[in-house]
Amino acid sequence: MVNIALVVFTAFTTIDLSAEVPRLKFLVNNTRLPAKALYPSVGEEEGTGLEFLRDLQTQWLTSFDWEAQQAELNQFQQFTVNIEGQTVHFVHEKSEDPNAIPLVLLHGWPVRVWLTDFSGSFHEFLPVIKPLTESSLVNGTNVSYNVVVPELPGFLFSSPPPLNWTVADTARIFNTLMTEVLGYETYAVHGTDWGCGVGYSLYSDFNSTVRALQLVLLPFLPLSPEEIAANNITLTAVEEVSEQRAVAWTTSDWGYFKEQSTKLQPNDLGLALYDSPVGQLAWIAGKYKRWSDPRAGTPPSLLDHTAILTAVSLYYLADSFLSSIWIYEQNSNVLNPVYGKGPTDAPLLFSQYEYSIGFWPEQYCRKGREFSVLYRLRAVHDLGGHWAGLHNPPALIGDLRAMAHYFSA
Repeated sequence: MVNIALVVFTAFTTIDLSAEVPRLKFLVNNTRLPAKALYPSVGEEEGTGLEFLRDLQTQWLTSFDWEAQQAELNQFQQFTVNIEGQTVHFVHEKSEDPNAIPLVLLHGWPVRVWLTDFSGSFHEFLPVIKPLTESSLVNGTNVSYNVVVPELPGFLFSSPPPLNWTVADTARIFNTLMTEVLGYETYAVHGTDWGCGVGYSLYSDFNSTVRALQLVLLPFLPLSPEEIAANNITLTAVEEVSEQRAVAWTTSDWGYFKEQSTKLQPNDLGLALYDSPVGQLAWIAGKYKRWSDPRAGTPPSLLDHTAILTAVSLYYLADSFLSSIWIYEQNSNVLNPVYGKGPTDAPLLFSQYEYSIGFWPEQYCRKGREFSVLYRLRAVHDLGGHWAGLHNPPALIGDLRAMAHYFSA
């Protein structure tokens, strides 16, 4: 059911950042990299590799087509609206089915929301938006969605938030977007990365309007190997890979989080890289590589060099690198060590991808503990990493369509 919208929103006709591209290319072309790696024997666990960065720099200058990527972004219906003094930029693609379920897709960092799991903007969900609006028969029922993809505050064309803004504040204005701006009485939510924190706040704080939540990360600290053993949990071979990935991330790849979430550090990093597209690329590109399935770029994965360069180009051209990393300082305690159930009867659904950076065992999720009952959509996906929508679009689309079974308006 749909209410009459109470807030006027404005069509955002096209993204046109081409005027800044010559400066971007000038800076990329005139950025000097070392002639050789300082320590050639170290791997990607020590950060972005020099040859990987050099290859991306060369592609940025020679074969990367910004105009083609910009045209892809502009194929979607985009709008802006002012809510509580914040400009919110969002995509709204509607199904032709009058019974379509409203669905919010929430991105994270560092990617942009539209491109399917490129955490960081709507760039993250591009591969899944259109398919989700199309009717598909799932367990004898036609399923389709009216898809809404808002940019988090401070990302791309959404304005930077006030200093002490939290994911709960973002959840509040996004609920206003869905109910008062777009007129939906109830809706479902999917989140990745920071979108999981925002999504869980929506799920917990707006339980009469959010009637299903599907996540690929949970907003709770992953269990340690010792906690897994203490709970007598036996892992499958695929789950063992996921656990090893999660341990590696929390023990050796957590530094970026500490850097971006420490008091005053967002400005140090953000200003240092503000006018350095290759610097932003060096900071971001290695994360795409380390947090990905090793088969990234092999179909059905869409996570290739072009996707990485598009994401970083958007950060630089839209002038949002600095404002985007402040979300870490503003929400440094987003992962709760205490598992707790939100005050809602709506289902929380969780999908584990083999090469995700977080791991929550299926046996633990299914136990129906006091913190939550998690409905597993299917077995662990054996293809995919942190950016599920880019790594394995068919799997994410399938999971979101399966969520319709649990949705209750």
